[in-house]
Amino acid sequence: MTDLTAFIAGLPKAELHVHHVGSASPRIVAELAARHEGSSPVPADPAALADYFAFRDFAHFIEVYLSVVDLIRDDEDVRMLTYEIGRELARGQVRYAELTVTPYSSVRRGIPAPAFCDAIEDARKAAAKEFGVELRWCFDIPGEAGLAAAEETLRIALDERPDGLISFGLGGPEIGVPRPQFKPYFDQARAAGLHSVPHAGETTGPETVWAALRDLGAERIGHGISAAQDPALMAHLAEHGIPLEVCPTSNVRTRAVADLAEHPLPALVAAGVRVTINSDDPPMFGTTIEQEYAVAARLLDLDQAGVAALAKAAVEASFQPADDRARLSAAIDDYTAAF
Repeated sequence: MTDLTAFIAGLPKAELHVHHVGSASPRIVAELAARHEGSSPVPADPAALADYFAFRDFAHFIEVYLSVVDLIRDDEDVRMLTYEIGRELARGQVRYAELTVTPYSSVRRGIPAPAFCDAIEDARKAAAKEFGVELRWCFDIPGEAGLAAAEETLRIALDERPDGLISFGLGGPEIGVPRPQFKPYFDQARAAGLHSVPHAGETTGPETVWAALRDLGAERIGHGISAAQDPALMAHLAEHGIPLEVCPTSNVRTRAVADLAEHPLPALVAAGVRVTINSDDPPMFGTTIEQEYAVAARLLDLDQAGVAALAKAAVEASFQPADDRARLSAAIDDYTAAF
């Protein structure tokens, strides 16, 4: 193990763009598939999941992702999934994570919204106590399900308002799902005190990022990598300090970027855009948060101090209270000094 690899492995981290179901390890997915064997195309053999998770393109990724979502059929499935994700995050030295959760997908499959929220909250508290990882929720609209999904996601967020809920998002495919139609829902979520963190500019161009900023009041952008195609947009993001949640391996695996050598992360950083490094759907993309930091270090030619600065950038871009951000930043500094 090189010094930098070892440094990254032990580095305290915050992760801001990681999906709830998409974080299920092969072990968790296989266990869920075994529970529901015969009624799902998802293999119950962990070894077979690598082939199942070989995505032809973004549309195929969504298809496979939804087949895994369909394995979450009751509140005990939800609790187990969430608790085990806490365990996996802690193994990567993630101390704080904002998980993108899509309650609509589970509620429409028959899990009552109160039971869903109770399950994730129970798992959140157990993960903090047992693994030392603080989980918070971004309730996101699955864009492909349209305005009915937006209405229901907002209703669940405002009626249930679990203690860990801090933000409101928009995921799923961008092509054919214009951002402006979701403005009324984001307006209401923001009025209720939730932060705005939509996906934009992953598989579409800079205009989608502009729409997320203009119409949805985005405080951070999920992915946002196509901003590199628009100097005016990069200047706007830099001037206003709006961070991007960058997930390099994900972008290659979904074919949003041809290969890592062409990834726009260096161009974004050169333009002064704030970036954070994240894993998105790590087991599905065959990655970990440690590997994403290693990729970023290669793309940006970073040493240990540079990698620590990236970790601190994620802490600063998080929606933790200021004193919690300060504590986690200090832990990164202490770790770096002692390494």
